[in-house]
Amino acid sequence: MTSLDKPPTDQDDPTPASKEVTEAALFEAFGGLRGMVETVLPGLLFVTIFTINKNLHISAIAALAVSLACVAVRLIRRDTVKHAFSGVFGVAFGVVFAMMTGNAKDFYLPGMLYTLGLGLAYIITTLAGVPLIGLILGPVFKENLSWRKRNPGRKKAYTKASWAWGLILLAKCAILFPLYWWADTTQLGWVLVALKIPPFLLAVYLTWVFLAKAPPPIDVFAEMEAEEAAEKARKAAAAQATGQQPEA
Repeated sequence: MTSLDKPPTDQDDPTPASKEVTEAALFEAFGGLRGMVETVLPGLLFVTIFTINKNLHISAIAALAVSLACVAVRLIRRDTVKHAFSGVFGVAFGVVFAMMTGNAKDFYLPGMLYTLGLGLAYIITTLAGVPLIGLILGPVFKENLSWRKRNPGRKKAYTKASWAWGLILLAKCAILFPLYWWADTTQLGWVLVALKIPPFLLAVYLTWVFLAKAPPPIDVFAEMEAEEAAEKARKAAAAQATGQQPEA
């Protein structure tokens, strides 16, 4: 069995380099500091303006405008726009809901429903043996789904991380949905803004802890490249033995 075929074990000690790779991958996957700012800013602007003048239309338009501005800045700088675009869609749905119902609290409802759905998705996929965080981070670590059967230590880490994400998001929903029914718009808005970053940071930190202690990922892309190189070498050797011109 070669080193490429042998799956890492739970006893493999993570090196400082693997911890740095994990940190960088998480930073990339979840948008980093700038992504967090782009996530918080529209809701913060909405609740701030609404607290001051109680004008739903101005608050909603301002939130949507700042989301579009974040996308424009990323496009101008040729940065990754996936996090900014997801923010725009979330804000746009909130604006549509609020405008249709005339209830400013409905600006937050799509995001709350998304959080609830995401929390349930983490729990359900984990129970099904395919933890969602592994599906999200597998391509980032260039391991795709190799962790499912070839790397049990990483599957265990992804399982723990998905449980953490699911429970944290559901706990957040347990706070927000009662406020949606019983609190006013400004109270709900400020609590929601306050709960944007801390639960997210806790989930990311726990993910980093679990993965930093796990075996390193299996780079399936490097494996494929190695297999292609070995196949070319075999063909070249066979062609040389028979006196034929090796294929390009």
